[in-house]
Amino acid sequence: MAKGVAITGMGIISAIGNSVEENYISLIENKIGVSRIQNISTVHADIIKVGEIKKTNDDLISELKLNENNNFSRTAMIGTLAAKQAVENAGITSINEFRTGLISATSVGGMDMTEKHYYDYFEKPELVKYITCHDGGDVAEKIAEELGLKGMVTTISTACSSAANSIMLGARLIKTGKLDRVIVGGADALAKFTINGFKTLMILSDDYNKPFDNNRKGLNLGEAAAFLVLESDEIVEKQNKKVLARVSGYGNANDAYHQTASSENGDGAFLAMQKAFEISGLKPSQIDYINVHGTATPNNDLSEGRALRRIYEDEKVPDFSSTKPFTGHTLAAAAAIEAVYSVLAIQNNVVYPNLNFETQMEEFNLTPQTTLKNKNIEHVLSNSFGFGGNCSTLIFSKS
Repeated sequence: MAKGVAITGMGIISAIGNSVEENYISLIENKIGVSRIQNISTVHADIIKVGEIKKTNDDLISELKLNENNNFSRTAMIGTLAAKQAVENAGITSINEFRTGLISATSVGGMDMTEKHYYDYFEKPELVKYITCHDGGDVAEKIAEELGLKGMVTTISTACSSAANSIMLGARLIKTGKLDRVIVGGADALAKFTINGFKTLMILSDDYNKPFDNNRKGLNLGEAAAFLVLESDEIVEKQNKKVLARVSGYGNANDAYHQTASSENGDGAFLAMQKAFEISGLKPSQIDYINVHGTATPNNDLSEGRALRRIYEDEKVPDFSSTKPFTGHTLAAAAAIEAVYSVLAIQNNVVYPNLNFETQMEEFNLTPQTTLKNKNIEHVLSNSFGFGGNCSTLIFSKS
């Protein structure tokens, strides 16, 4: 297999914890973060459940020590917290010592600011500073500014596969010698726009989400941010750094089937997994755990399940589970938080439970792991599929 790119640091904030350690404890102790909405005033508050970070914007401003006149969106704030954790975890004391980049993924960007100030802005032009933080690129710029990063900064927005593509691009930049170190990941906060939008699509559940269950009703939205530090072997050797795991494979494909649905045969998912295996040099049978995309929508789970059956043909599909019942679906951040969970699975030799599962889907013989399982984990495959058919797969391996 390919040696892969070293992961030397991780940071995360989600509905189930404000650090890597807190998230892991929640995962192994079945502490879910899906609940009623508290931080947003919405007519849907008593109808749907979400994976909400129980920190107000004022809490986040205080924690980051931001000026009271700042124009940080909630996405930028949780992204900055996670990125700072990752940099600290990697033991980086001089951010610009090597050729370092930041690739941040987001879909929501500064929508929470736009929602709050847009109409007042027509009467009060001085509010323009809040309107200008609407776009996703502003999140990456703010994170870079808070880190003191002077190198390459860019943003990826490919819906729910965004952070996977961020990690993939970072790994490729290191493998091709363009950069020595890349901070990769994503952040998305909850906003009225996304709540209303997904409600309109009629894919939100009024109960806890049930991935791969025959009676699944839809997803719970969530908010989170996670970043990983990828570094070249030269830096690892030079600084004698601890390697948490490696990005050994990645693949991206687009089934070009529908704006908001995956192809029923899972064409994009199948091709993404196939490409990831080609890059890694691994065989499907060598995967010990699959962190499925598993949104609990009728379309996604059917498409992903069929893609898994196509990849494994007559072989047994490895232990698999979706961690979205813990956190909700965190959109562009999903692949980043699930990358952290994948690395933790490798480090601790565990398979997380697919919560809320009761009845096997009638279309195929696939049952997720429903209880915490201890086993040796060498390789984890993590799927992330976005609107527009943008499908990405990452493979993480023990160092």
